[in-house]
Amino acid sequence: MSGLLAGKRLLVSGVITDASIAFSVAKLAQENGAQVLLTGYGRLSLVERIARRLPETAPVIELDVTNSEHLAGLADKVREHVDGLDGVVHSIGFAPQSCLGGGFLDASWEDVATALHVSTYSYKSLATAALPLMSPGGAVVGLTFDATQAWPVYDWMGVAKAGLESTSRYLALHLGKQGIRSNLVAAGPLRTMAAKSIPGFEQFEDAWSERAPLGWNLADQEPAARACLALLSDWFPATTGEIVHVDGGYHAIGA
Repeated sequence: MSGLLAGKRLLVSGVITDASIAFSVAKLAQENGAQVLLTGYGRLSLVERIARRLPETAPVIELDVTNSEHLAGLADKVREHVDGLDGVVHSIGFAPQSCLGGGFLDASWEDVATALHVSTYSYKSLATAALPLMSPGGAVVGLTFDATQAWPVYDWMGVAKAGLESTSRYLALHLGKQGIRSNLVAAGPLRTMAAKSIPGFEQFEDAWSERAPLGWNLADQEPAARACLALLSDWFPATTGEIVHVDGGYHAIGA
């Protein structure tokens, strides 16, 4: 077995379609020698169908990251397939429609709480649920969208991503004692299912197409997936609490 992740055992969440970043992560990880398990929620049959499109069909474990019973039982379900984990990928986010599209001032706390639970707190929940399976040298990697600015139409999801970025830093602090890293990849806008749920998403498309120094392909998930693989690998042994931008350089350019 050869490749950047040879012998690694990875748990990848958030595969919904083969256009998702998580699918590209799982595919490239397998191609680079990793053994991959997926998690799914809701329509498991859909995730299982997508799993068969990978180079090697990956097992699918049911996981609702807001369900304490699912989280408590995750380690046992993973052990049915592998005896431990070297990496976990968090690619999970959701916000009710009231929290997106310009309704920032009107969204209810109940809807905002849902967005924060699913998109922010779940990063910690998934990491700690997988912790009994991990050893020093392991890594947790999540996906964010640059939360240093307020973006039109992104609203409370932007707040949730800011919380996610802070959560990753605190995980880096608390998991570092066990030799486990926590890092995020800040991808530019991509035409995923999540993006389709954001009213006015075309504003991001236009901005990136015009301003990203390296250009930006809205349909290419592979650059973000490659960054995830690098952070999961042994090539970043002393990097944690970091956010790696994979956005064609857009974040570095002034208005």
